[in-house]
Amino acid sequence: MELDTEICRRARISRDARFDGRFFVGVTSTGIYCRPVCPAPQALENNVQYFPTAAAAAGSGLRPCLRCRPEVSPGTPAWNGVSTTVARGLRLIGEGALDEDSVEGLAARLGIGSRHLRRLFLEHLGATPVAIAQARRLQFAKRLIDETAMPLTEVALAAGFGSIRRFNATIEDAYRRTPRELRRLAGTPAAAQPGEHVLHLHFRPPLDWTALLDFMRIRAISPIEEVSADCYRRRFFWNGIYGKLEARLAGNAVRLAVTYPDARALLAITERVRRMFDLDADPAVIAAQLQVDPALEKRIRKRPGLRIPGAWDVWEAGVRAIAGQQVSVRAATTIAARLVARFGDGCRFPPPLALAEADIEAAGVPGKRAGTIRRFAASALSGAVCLSQGAEPEAFRRSLTAISGIGEWTAQYVSLRALGDPDAFPAGDLGLRKALGCDPREMKSRSEAWRPWRAYAAMYLWQVEA
Repeated sequence: MELDTEICRRARISRDARFDGRFFVGVTSTGIYCRPVCPAPQALENNVQYFPTAAAAAGSGLRPCLRCRPEVSPGTPAWNGVSTTVARGLRLIGEGALDEDSVEGLAARLGIGSRHLRRLFLEHLGATPVAIAQARRLQFAKRLIDETAMPLTEVALAAGFGSIRRFNATIEDAYRRTPRELRRLAGTPAAAQPGEHVLHLHFRPPLDWTALLDFMRIRAISPIEEVSADCYRRRFFWNGIYGKLEARLAGNAVRLAVTYPDARALLAITERVRRMFDLDADPAVIAAQLQVDPALEKRIRKRPGLRIPGAWDVWEAGVRAIAGQQVSVRAATTIAARLVARFGDGCRFPPPLALAEADIEAAGVPGKRAGTIRRFAASALSGAVCLSQGAEPEAFRRSLTAISGIGEWTAQYVSLRALGDPDAFPAGDLGLRKALGCDPREMKSRSEAWRPWRAYAAMYLWQVEA
């Protein structure tokens, strides 16, 4: 990935927060790499190198700065300036694809060879897939050390280290301090409830938190979801264990509180919440592209920082979208709650196995839609539909529309919310057509100028009046 040195220099000198997480600053005279917003005295330009990712900086032998904490910078904007394959690879690594599998296995899931995958990652991110995964574990471990009172043995497990010895050695090699020394430097973390782990997930402002919660509130599935004026709460079922989470705004971060007994799942849960609230988006880049259309420019000025409200998982989003066909949002939410009460033990969303042959009609679902849900469940169980959030969007949509009862609108909507596909766009949606006064053909033609951010255009047209 080519970085414009002059742009990076100006952003570093001005400590421009818009570039936080978009590149990292290596200082060769100290052997340390920083965020562009680091408050430390600035190095001379001839002692500086610029890197597209923290993993690339670490791969050059540099250590992370203890002052600006690169591990808490906003995430790499995975869909911005990288190939689709690399973006999907980042998603799959975020799901833990390299925790139990090899680069060859990851490459096979992406449909390419492992050598080509390494080349793409080096070209776009400056680091190999393995280096990206290792940086992910290291950064998460550092955040747990700094922000929680979790015992260090649990920190090692939560961050995916295979042994305490490896954990200690990796931390000391990266920071020149032991985990215990880092914890003493960080001080006492904020108090949390017993069994609760609290982390702060940083993002690039602006973020319209109110709009996110408003969208989720009217779609909240009782009793597993609860959305108040300032907070999102959810029960979840992960690896056979129940847990709960709470997310609320805290400055330029989302404060995430997770109650779950197995620390090894925390990293994956955190990644999923980042996707739910679209925290890796780069609103400045998105706005610059969409503002060329006067109708969108007005809306963006009214509500800057609108994000794509994500879903907890692909399966739940798919069932919810099918249940919502040809009915109001409120009616679809009622149907989803009935499915939870009847087939999900009242505390979790029913899995595919529970609905594949169920009498869904008994929960008040009309016959045609009930049949579609059963066919969707059967396709999920057979593997005909991939339920990974790292699925390739076009292939995913084709697999959905191959199911009788699922059309293009549903496929695009599920891709938008469950995969976070920034270019998903249900062009035939009545609400979108009304917002612009277009027919479907005109809408499709006009939306070409919005690529690759058509999903954000849809959110502005749905949520903001001109």
